[in-house]
Amino acid sequence: MKRRTLLAMAAAAPALSTLARPAIAQPSKTLIFVPQANLTSLDPIWTTATVTRNYAFLVFDTLYGVDAKLNPHPQMAEGHTVDDGGKRWTIKLREGLKFHDGSPVLAADCAASLQRWMKRDAVGQILAARLDALETPDDRTLVFRLKAPFASLPFALARTQPSAPVIMPARIAATDPYKQITEVVGSGPFRFEPSEYVSGSKAVFSKNAAYAPRAEKADFTAGGKRVLVDRVEWRIVPDASTAANALQQGEVDWVEQPLPDLLPVLRGNKNVVVDRLDLYGLYPVARFNCQQGPTANVGVRQAILAAVDPVEVMQAVMGDDTSGYNAPVGLYLPGTDSANSVGMDRLGGKKPVAEIKAMLKAAGYNGEKLVLLHPTDQTFYNAMAQVLAATMQKIGINVDDQSMDWGTVVQRRAKRDPLDQGGWSMFPASFPAVDYLNPLAVPAARGNGAKAWFGWPEDPRLETLHDQWIDATDPAEQKKLAAALQDETFTYAPFVPLGQYFPPTAWHKNTSGFLKGPVPVFWNIQKS
Repeated sequence: MKRRTLLAMAAAAPALSTLARPAIAQPSKTLIFVPQANLTSLDPIWTTATVTRNYAFLVFDTLYGVDAKLNPHPQMAEGHTVDDGGKRWTIKLREGLKFHDGSPVLAADCAASLQRWMKRDAVGQILAARLDALETPDDRTLVFRLKAPFASLPFALARTQPSAPVIMPARIAATDPYKQITEVVGSGPFRFEPSEYVSGSKAVFSKNAAYAPRAEKADFTAGGKRVLVDRVEWRIVPDASTAANALQQGEVDWVEQPLPDLLPVLRGNKNVVVDRLDLYGLYPVARFNCQQGPTANVGVRQAILAAVDPVEVMQAVMGDDTSGYNAPVGLYLPGTDSANSVGMDRLGGKKPVAEIKAMLKAAGYNGEKLVLLHPTDQTFYNAMAQVLAATMQKIGINVDDQSMDWGTVVQRRAKRDPLDQGGWSMFPASFPAVDYLNPLAVPAARGNGAKAWFGWPEDPRLETLHDQWIDATDPAEQKKLAAALQDETFTYAPFVPLGQYFPPTAWHKNTSGFLKGPVPVFWNIQKS
């Protein structure tokens, strides 16, 4: 399925209107950013939506940060000591940390925030299972008492995706993790301006003058987060051509994910820089609901896994530029220690349609409706959903292709109801690819039922293998277990791996200081 090029032609046409100019001139130090999607949820623990994760790093801070090579470093933490054979970690907070409401950041706030995060995040759940106690002997000290050594603790506390262990006041962190917070108070380098927030239009962040950056040089989410603008304004612009034109006209400063078809036009503009900040890219999936409807049937999931061709999906997403994607991709990124070929023959593009129809028949599929959540305002997800719908229709599945915006998908995918009561069967999504370096995180491949990521797969063997990999210390044994995990994942089929893609970003040449990493960060950026 090839991408159409009409949008590229439209972007080159001067007659196209761009963004409406505001009636009041913006401050000279305002950075205007077009995010990849609408910001519908303000709770980075309740949702794993990438746009919410990105917003969270402006407003909140974390105990540890990571550099561009994914090495953890103390951030809110001053440092740590490790005792009792690796089972007792003592972390000291930096002095003078304050929340945006003026209250001091206390160890009790950090403990409450981490307890909430551990109930929802895949790595947080791993930590919780190994935790005897999380103590706060004084206002600046946290003590992790572990059942067994967990050398990955700093990496876990520096996690950037899909949900970071952000710190908020204990009174807000007391919110049920399965309900959204109603107040946004962080201690990060920017303050969220609730009075200016209009979902579907804009979100505004102002410089936190009370923020004290670390002394080190900024390196992704680690080091000194020095804010060099007074204000960051997110403009929600669903139309890719409008966003591209606004960037060329200087009406916006940064477009997070320009449409691939528009890149030649943007690269031809002397005032625009097109580059890749995320060196790892994204790991897209077609996620199944393993509890409701026809996709609760493992045989149906296996048939769809065998039908969907990742190469076709990636061509629809990234066009003819083969350097912009890898496909097919297994459970782990190509070139990593955990990458292997086990079960790769079960991925799509290899079996004839008649054979896949026979798989569906053997599974007992009898034309039941499959509800596909199809986000039309996200260019990449729209392309994925189009291929998914066409593929499933071709193999005889009764697809209810429901178009909606991504914000609605984010809200809808949390529903566990039957299909006739607003439930769902399948939706496209992307994880930061760094989650798939090894089995530690792999959020889409957990099998822990109600605690799992949306879709709630329940596979005890997946969980057993996952725990065995974490406890293993021999690299050869870890590699063997990683292969067994991939084999079981492609047997249980909680999702379809759609490849790996590298969306570029684009900014106006009047801005500089962009930091490389899997998350767009707004410190260190300045405007001329």
